[in-house]
Amino acid sequence: MTQAFASEEMSSSEEAAAAASACSREFRANPHPAYATLRATAPVCPLKPPHGVDTYLITRYDDARAALADPRLSKDMYGAIDAYHRIFGDSSIALDDNMLFSDPPKHTRLRRIVGNTFTPKRVEALRPKVQKITDELLDRCPASEPVDLLPEFCFPLPLHVICELLGVPENERKQAQEWSATVAQTGFGPEARKALERAEGNLRDYLVDLIARKRKEPDGALLSALVTAQDEDGALTDHELVSTAWVLLFAGHKSTAYQIGNAVYHLLSRPEQKRLAFRDPKATAAAVEEIFRFETSVENSTFRYATEDIKMRDTLIPKGALVQISLTAANRDPEMFPDPDRMDVERPNVQATHLAFGLGPHYCIGAPLARLEMQIALGTLFGRHPGVALVGEPEDVRWLTVPFPAFRGVAELPVVLDPS
Repeated sequence: MTQAFASEEMSSSEEAAAAASACSREFRANPHPAYATLRATAPVCPLKPPHGVDTYLITRYDDARAALADPRLSKDMYGAIDAYHRIFGDSSIALDDNMLFSDPPKHTRLRRIVGNTFTPKRVEALRPKVQKITDELLDRCPASEPVDLLPEFCFPLPLHVICELLGVPENERKQAQEWSATVAQTGFGPEARKALERAEGNLRDYLVDLIARKRKEPDGALLSALVTAQDEDGALTDHELVSTAWVLLFAGHKSTAYQIGNAVYHLLSRPEQKRLAFRDPKATAAAVEEIFRFETSVENSTFRYATEDIKMRDTLIPKGALVQISLTAANRDPEMFPDPDRMDVERPNVQATHLAFGLGPHYCIGAPLARLEMQIALGTLFGRHPGVALVGEPEDVRWLTVPFPAFRGVAELPVVLDPS
């Protein structure tokens, strides 16, 4: 049975744990049955992933909420540096000196600096530009012949938006996107590791050069603001500045691109849900939140590690162990969301409860921008092309199967915008 309509559970927790550990192509294409089994039978489950570092996976909603806010689960990569090296190698460290991979007080300082420059006012000011980019991308898409919306619409939209926000020159954006794609889709093994190191090195060198240019010729964009930003505890160090620019660029477009693709796919697979989602702007905003819950593009939170022994349910997570929190599994917990495997764009109170953007100190700082992009992208696409249809059957659309659950999304999105 295909991802879109699957709700059956795997036969045993051992089978589900083995699938999650191996990150097999079948599991990556449709992890929901395995997650359902683990929620019911092994909600805090030890895994043995391909990277060779034993990990604990959390799948229930209430456990996920608790873990996301638990200070005993550290985000500081240097505390688990041996495990970090085994998973990511040496090249990633220079790009991970940012608020995503830190604890208070460092996290508090970095987030305050970024938050003071990446403001709701700055995001809202982007609305006309987001609309303009959306319209231009759709103008370029053929209306009466098949087009893959992923490379033609879903990816370039958030990429151009985050580059506009940061101040990345237009003629440099395509290369930055290609390097980011390599980082996002690289698996394990010697050749994959080499490709990852090259891409991360190129991105690091590019951002160092871009920051130097912003120092010489400041503009009104976010990166210039970060270059000059001061906190009560000082400014960003050079490493922190490069790393912060990296995480904003990478996370600022990849997750939203896959989320737009997931949304289009599921709405086209469910015509009645699509009709309900676009009755008015309020309905569209609510539908976007349900899509975040139903098929979030960020499958798991980034790694945490236990700074002490932690007892969760009947499982002991030992000090030093790595922990992953499955946002995808938590968002389909039937104890929190009735009939969770059904997308219901009229589901009440979703925005306040889903975990697509995390929770607590590390709640996604880019959530307002992601919501803005999703609402404009979907509203404009379906407003301009109400008859848009998938090419082929929904179950034939391929999903990402790279052997590492960084992102959850379709690998292609073939549609005809105007079948008539």
